[in-house]
Parts: sequence; structure tokens; C-alpha cells
Amino acid sequence: MKNLGLRALVLALPIAFAGSAVLAAEYTLNVNTALTTTDPLYKGLTAFQQMVAKDSGGKLQVKLFPNSQLGPDEDVMVQARSGAPVAVIVDGGRLANYTKAFGILGAPYLASGYKGIRKVVTSPLFDGWAKDLHDQGKLQVLSFNWWQGERELWTNVKVTKPSDLKGVRMRTPGAPVWTETVRAMGATPTPMPWADTYSALQQKAIDAAEAQLPAGEGSKLYEVTHYLTMTGHINLITGMITSAKWYDSLPKDLQKVLTTDALKAGDIGSYATKDSLAALEKTLKKQGMEVDHIDTAPFKKATEVVYEKLGYGKLHAEVEKILAQ
Repeated sequence: MKNLGLRALVLALPIAFAGSAVLAAEYTLNVNTALTTTDPLYKGLTAFQQMVAKDSGGKLQVKLFPNSQLGPDEDVMVQARSGAPVAVIVDGGRLANYTKAFGILGAPYLASGYKGIRKVVTSPLFDGWAKDLHDQGKLQVLSFNWWQGERELWTNVKVTKPSDLKGVRMRTPGAPVWTETVRAMGATPTPMPWADTYSALQQKAIDAAEAQLPAGEGSKLYEVTHYLTMTGHINLITGMITSAKWYDSLPKDLQKVLTTDALKAGDIGSYATKDSLAALEKTLKKQGMEVDHIDTAPFKKATEVVYEKLGYGKLHAEVEKILAQ
């Protein structure tokens, strides 16, 4: 009886593998993100994965790689530009290297909350930037409504005004709009990958960081900083970016699935982020962080120079018209 059972299993294997081949996806997209799986925005990524599988009829599979498993964002974008089937959740500041207009999305105090910044990234003005990024930067925007919250200051010195940051080495992404914002706020910008931030603070290679609550709490910055100052200086909106060459090679129906589902998933993740912020602040206080809600007017004033310094004065006026609608 045992031999008969084994023989039946062996005979069944070719049929099982044949069925797997029929069900195998024709296309695969690997999505890289610096986010941890506990970040509320990650809910949007898992929703995207599920929706794409369903809406493509199994033709397109999305694989998720949290904690920058595929490497730093910049490296993944290089792969995408060469035609690799990869995507990355990335901010506009880094995309400004290919299409300058994207940099304004990371400019200080551009918009308030998700509702405001979503107006900008779903506007005809933004569509023009996305086309330029596709044509000139070889990168395709699937959607740009992945809101990670507002950036705050994580320090070991109490901060109430820009002068308190003098001499403070602060981690920030390397894009000009980020470094100039940090410099205008009074600190010394120190670009480095997010994955290196905790150890750099621990080893005192830097003194501070600026990050949104989900990222800071997820990376346990409360273990290496003491003060959380709620400056809200950058409204962190990010996008899901993939290879223009790979995207253009897809059938039109799968292109639509990707862009439609990315927009829906971005909303899911962004509202999950919004709903998490109050609880995260309470958690950080329990972890020993001193959370200070300060008057941000001095910081807004200090960072006004960033727009003109980087050549975004005229574009800023166009964005403000959209926000006023």
C-alpha cells in the first residue's frame, strides 16, 4: 500500500508542475522600499501586491522588498533606468536629478497634510513633470500619492528655534532640496542612507536626524535620541517609480492595472499613516522621548530662501495656485 501511494504521488508530480506553469505570472515587478513592514504605509504596498495579482488575472506578480533589501534607492533607480523590472518608493528630491521640478515636492512647508499635497501630485502640472521624467529620466511614475507624514527633528539637544541647531550634524537624504532645507534651519546637513542612521547616531558620527514619525519609531530612533521636535518642515510625499523601458514593454491593459492600482494603494497607505500618527506620538513618549510642539514660524521664515536658492520661485507660485483651489 505504501508503494502504491508513493507511485501515485510520483505520477501526480508532472501534473502539479504543469498546473504551476499555467498559473505562473508572465511579468514580475520587484518593489524596493526603505520602509519596515511595521510602517503604516506598508499596508498600501501589500494592498498593491494583492490588487495587481487580482486585476491582472495573475499575469503580473508584485514582490515586495522592505528594509532596502535590494539596496539604496539610488542604486535601484539606476537599475530601473537600464530597463530592469524594479520599482522603488522614492521622494521627489532624488528624482530632481532627472527632472528638476520634482524637487519642489520636498521643499519646506510646501503644503499641509496629505489632502493638500495630494492635490499637487494628481494635477495636470504634475502630469507634465511625470512625462518629462519618463522621456528624459527613463523612469515611469506609477503613482505619487504615497504620503509618509511630515518630517520632524530627532535630536539630543532641546530645540525651539533655528539657532539651537547651530553645529548640529543632522542626517538627511543627499538631494539639494533636503540639504538646503536642513542648512536653512540652522543645522549641518549630513547625507547618508537611512539604513545607516541608527548606527551613526549610536556612534555619534552624527548628532541628529530629521524624519517622519513612522520611520523614526520603526527604526527605534528613540533609543539614540531624546528630543522629538514637531517642526513638520517637509511634507513627505513619495512615489512608486519604475523603469520606463520595462513599463512601455507591457501590454496596455497591464500598464493601466499598475497605474490604477498604485493610486488606490497609495491612498490606502497614506490614510493608514494619517490614522497612526497620534498613537505613534504616545508610543514615543512612553519610550522616553520628550515631544515638543513648538512655534514653527521661525523655521518657516528661515527656510523661505530655499525656493529662490534652488530656482523654484516661479514653480512655487504655480503650486500655490493648485493648493488654493
